This record gives sequence, structure tokens and C-alpha cells, in this order.
Amino acid sequence: MLRFGIDLGGTKIEIIALSADGRQLLRRRAATPQGDYDATLATVASLVRETDAATGQRGAVGICTPGALSPVTGLLRNSNSTCLNGRPIKADLERRLGREIRIANDANCFALSEAVDGAGSGADIVFGVILGTGVGGGIVVRGRVLDGANAIAGEWGHNPLPFCHRSDEPPPACYCGRHGCIETYLSGPGMAADHLRTSGESRMPEQVVAGAEAGEPACVATVERYQERLARALAQVINVIDPQVIVLGGGLSNIGSLYEAVPRLWRPYVFSDHVATRLVRNLHGDSSGVRGAAWLWSPDEVPGGAR
Repeated sequence: MLRFGIDLGGTKIEIIALSADGRQLLRRRAATPQGDYDATLATVASLVRETDAATGQRGAVGICTPGALSPVTGLLRNSNSTCLNGRPIKADLERRLGREIRIANDANCFALSEAVDGAGSGADIVFGVILGTGVGGGIVVRGRVLDGANAIAGEWGHNPLPFCHRSDEPPPACYCGRHGCIETYLSGPGMAADHLRTSGESRMPEQVVAGAEAGEPACVATVERYQERLARALAQVINVIDPQVIVLGGGLSNIGSLYEAVPRLWRPYVFSDHVATRLVRNLHGDSSGVRGAAWLWSPDEVPGGAR
């Protein structure tokens, strides 16, 4: 059985075809039609049909998107491609393609990719973290994404930053309407805002990290605050789901010092005398989303029309 993964992004739509053992057979991409729902569906359908023809098989289709399907309405919500929000994208694509599809958000697909054959391979419980423009998370248990009763399992970015210190005050406003969300501290914009607030310098996150690596005191202090806050936030995850592996993705996962500093810093906040959880960098990088979408179909599943 072939599995097709699709990364439905704001600027590009990418498809990958994986063999049963996970080998990449084909990879193509197209520009995302801006603000046009019907054109977006047509582009996805065209890529799938082209991949069917190129591989000689009707593949099982999984789709990665920043949004998620509402378990109540079946409509997409919270996508940064706003023309998709409030639309029955799963049902519409299934009609166009004549087969069942699966849809998961980008954090879940990232976590699944890294759990199946990435940095978390072999672990029973993997927590995948995206640290980028936003902060997301996904939970994979024994090779399957945990969705939850409300389809929000792993959405740690919109929980309050735990174990707050005076240096965390005042809690920043979040676009979700609350204050002090983990995302407001640990996203790229959150790091930049923290640096501006404490040093008066306006710098992009990558400039802050470069400054810290060069030994600039203000940048070093910002990165150290970031490390400590990430440690507290992940300690709360460990206390709740106790994963064997936490995999970091997104632009800020490239901060090399995180992988030594954060496990050392999370120890006082974990409710255990020993912390076996490993913190690791992703293996598949930007490919994790599209690969994870393909892995939404497990090897023992053969949907109608996918043979």
C-alpha cells in the first residue's frame, strides 16, 4: 500500500509518496492559491491524481494543515489559510478524490513523523514540539496520534506558563484573548519581545541567538531566560503524560544549547526523583509535516480504493 502525505501550507502545497516501508518514491509541490477555497481543493486533487498516475497506485491520503477539524461540525478551524476555516474540507476532498482521507494539524504530523521513523523512533510515548512563529505540540502513543475528546490533545502553547517567576511578569497578551500563554514566551516573536522588553534592543530571534553565541550579555540573558521557561513548560508536560522522548522542531529548535540546558533545568519541576525523558532535535526537519501526514495511515490499514 502506498501512502500519500500532503502538507497544505499557506504558500505551498507539497505531496510525498511513501512505500510501505517508508521509502520516499515521489515528491512534488505547487503554489497555494491565495484566498481561494475551491482552487485550493482543485490543486490538492490535481497533485493526488498526478501522484496516482506516476506511481501506478491509488494511494491512501493524509493531509497536514495548521488547522484542525472540529469534532462537532467537521469543519476546519484555526488555520492560517483563513479561506479554509469553517469549510468541510475533508468531506469536499473525499468527494473529489473518491476515497477516504485523514487530516491532522501540523504539530500532530510533526510528532507522528518523528515517532515513527525519526528522532523518537522506538519510544512508546513521544511529545513533539514546534517552536516557531507559534508554539504547538502533538502526542503520539505507540505509533498513533492522540487526538483527544476535543481534538486538542498536545495544544500546550495556550496553557499558562507554569511555576511563574517575577521575571515573567507582566504576563504578555496572547492573540487567543488570554495572557501569559506559553506561546507568548516561547515563540520566536515571544523571544524577540522579551529581549526588547529587558534590553531595549529590537532584534530578530536569530539575531538574539547569534548575539548569545558571541557572548553579548543581553542576548545571553535572553537565551538563558528562554531555556529556563522552556524547561518549566516541558516539566509540566512530563508530569502529565511522562513521555520517553520530547522532540523539538521549528526554527528555535536549532538553538543547540537547549538540549543540554533544558533537561538540567527541568529537574526541580518534575515530580520524580529521576527524569528519564530525553530531549532531542528532530531528524526530518521541514519534511516532518508531509511525512507525518502520510503516516496517518498505519501499515495495516487499507482504505477503500487505496489498493
